[in-house]
Amino acid sequence: MIRRSLSSVLALVFSGPLLAATEGQQTLFNFVRPADVVQITTQDASLPQSNAEQTAEGEVLRRVTFNPVARPSLRLAPESGSWNWSDDSSMTLRVQSAMDWALTLDVQIQSADGSVINSRVDLPAGPAQTVYIPLQASSPLSQGMFAGPPMPWTYDGQRVLLADAQGKLDRSKVVSVTLSMNQPDVAQSILLERFGVQEGDVIQNAAYANIVDGYGQFTRSKWPEKVVSDEQLKAASVKEHQQLKTWLADRPKQDKYGGWLGGPSFEARGFFRTEKLNGRWYLITPEGHPFYSLGVNAVTAADSRTYVEGRESMFSALPTDVDPLAIFYGKDDNRRNAGANGARAFAHGKWFDFYGANLQRTNGQEKCVSAVAADQTVAAKVSAQCASPAFDAKRWTAHTLDRLQAWGFNTIGNWSDPELGGNERVPYTLPLSIVGDYNSISTGVDRWGGMPDPFDPRFAMATERAVAIAARDHRDDPWLVGYFADNELAWAGDGNDPKSRYALAYGTLKMSTDAPAKRAFLKQLRDKYRNRQGLSKAWGIDLPAWELLEDPGFQPPLPSADHPEIEADFKNFQKAFADTYFKTISDSLKWHAPNHLLLGGRFSVSTPEAVASCAQYCDVLSFNFYTLKPQDGYDFAKLRELDKPVLIGEFHFGSRDRGPFWAGAIEVPREEDRGPAYANFLKQALAEPSIVGVHWFEYVDQPVTGRLLDGENGHVGLVGITDVPFQGFVEAVRKANVQVPVTLNKETRANGADKTQAHTTPLEPEIGAEDDADGTR
Repeated sequence: MIRRSLSSVLALVFSGPLLAATEGQQTLFNFVRPADVVQITTQDASLPQSNAEQTAEGEVLRRVTFNPVARPSLRLAPESGSWNWSDDSSMTLRVQSAMDWALTLDVQIQSADGSVINSRVDLPAGPAQTVYIPLQASSPLSQGMFAGPPMPWTYDGQRVLLADAQGKLDRSKVVSVTLSMNQPDVAQSILLERFGVQEGDVIQNAAYANIVDGYGQFTRSKWPEKVVSDEQLKAASVKEHQQLKTWLADRPKQDKYGGWLGGPSFEARGFFRTEKLNGRWYLITPEGHPFYSLGVNAVTAADSRTYVEGRESMFSALPTDVDPLAIFYGKDDNRRNAGANGARAFAHGKWFDFYGANLQRTNGQEKCVSAVAADQTVAAKVSAQCASPAFDAKRWTAHTLDRLQAWGFNTIGNWSDPELGGNERVPYTLPLSIVGDYNSISTGVDRWGGMPDPFDPRFAMATERAVAIAARDHRDDPWLVGYFADNELAWAGDGNDPKSRYALAYGTLKMSTDAPAKRAFLKQLRDKYRNRQGLSKAWGIDLPAWELLEDPGFQPPLPSADHPEIEADFKNFQKAFADTYFKTISDSLKWHAPNHLLLGGRFSVSTPEAVASCAQYCDVLSFNFYTLKPQDGYDFAKLRELDKPVLIGEFHFGSRDRGPFWAGAIEVPREEDRGPAYANFLKQALAEPSIVGVHWFEYVDQPVTGRLLDGENGHVGLVGITDVPFQGFVEAVRKANVQVPVTLNKETRANGADKTQAHTTPLEPEIGAEDDADGTR
């Protein structure tokens, strides 16, 4: 470790122009013209004596090199005492990557009481920028959205980068600022000039000001599909309709449900089912043809609203209350105690529906009032200005179905407009959203809430109610593929440690005995060990009284090789939990909807126990895989042992070059890379004989400033917020989709499958019957 006063060792080599600081910015130290006002401490980092450098832009900065070790760092501290930054909002640093690639720089600001602000700064390659580190916790979620505007951006003639910050700080007694890198592979260098502080929130406010235009698009970027006029919207619509006619005419031959012809034939049973032939699982259409489910989630005109109340400055052109587009305003409240909304601000109040407004602009005055969005009070004010007071849902539905079929899709996925499934053009799936006042259990993730307690009788009642309502209008509909059992439940924690693996068991034991799941777990332990002495010996603990196990907050021991019964008991409980959960849903569905499939639990995180139970009680295993290929999401060798068909309920690839700031769960560098990523994912899925379909998430790009539900703002759509398709992407998607039957027919011929093979299993199993022995339902 080296500690020194910088001016004692650094000589000024270049003298160049310094860019003016932003108003309210105070420089505390200058690396190029150092003074004895700051102590510099380095750890596995170096400050060469004579290498102030003039950049291509004419700036003069000083090089700092971080060596390839675990945590090289440079620490700045006052000569004595501490800095008082009570009146300041941000720490500032003029900095540039000295490499030809982007770098990640970690910044930690510490106060005398030990509290810290942490920030991770992604420095792009290229010219210098002034980085602003907020002195209190700040992130895009504090602005109501998942991801913030791209950084750096040009403000007042300078490149500026506003970073995120986590933690807390006593701003009156700041004692150090540390710059570090996390395990660089090779020596990495940055160039530094000014270090200081900024008064006021000018940069934070500017970063989010006027970022959305009147069409709901990001204002600071350009891209081929970006809309600048209503005339452009109308012209794009006319051109697309002609293209869709051509593509629809060129569709591969298929039966009325989208099953492909020319492949193996199966018995027609009137409803969708699964069947295994020559080692491959298939979905079978009601007419008896193989069906590879190519679906799209959230195909709806009602999911593109974004909150505007309290952050009106973000929008450059919101309609007035007397504008005809004002009928696309509404109000909602998405505040709730769930992980998806934890630190999010602007989660309630007035919203605006840019997608609905753009549909109206495209198709004329007949779309003056949206069936899903209108604030009736506002609508009454403007109805006189509209040619018709009704949203033309039929027009949108027909156009959307044309798109899906022209692009090679054959399934309407979760959370889509019900009207789409009722048109008898494209098969559809439905979610079972089981809500009620039943007990829930926290596993520490809880993105959508706690785990339902299936041992609670109220859960069975809620399930019965949800299934009965869902099946009421669909019981005999052959176009319905099946139902998903809820979505992305928190079966485990996020990590790989034992507490994450057995988070459900841990979470249950921490509860009071008012929780039915806790009572079920305790009964399992009593039945096995009989008394506290038996449990103490098996778990390697000293349990003075059984009642201590019943207390809320009980901390069970971690599984260990010395005490294998701990892990065995956790596994047994989690299997019983999952069995009870899936059996409850399965039994209800067999009663209310015996003709339709139970499509699994849409696992995002899972445990082997949950997956095994799902395979036991559901017709299909479903996973939401945000990975480059399905095989990265789960060990398919283990899935093959369960011998069940698998459906990918969600996947996507996003980028940051079409407006929305978040690139989704799986990012690719550019828009042009999304199509190849889709094609590769589908190719890898087809190579896995258990996979019977993949569903893309989602139809429309999320709003730039975040959707109502949780603030997600990803470019993951097939179409933009303007309803204009991303042409290159949909062409690549279509090309990949239409090749599916070709690929599978080649496999069938290679395997020598009998195309006229007959099947003699009953048309419908008896209610409560198990799957047939030949692997059919």
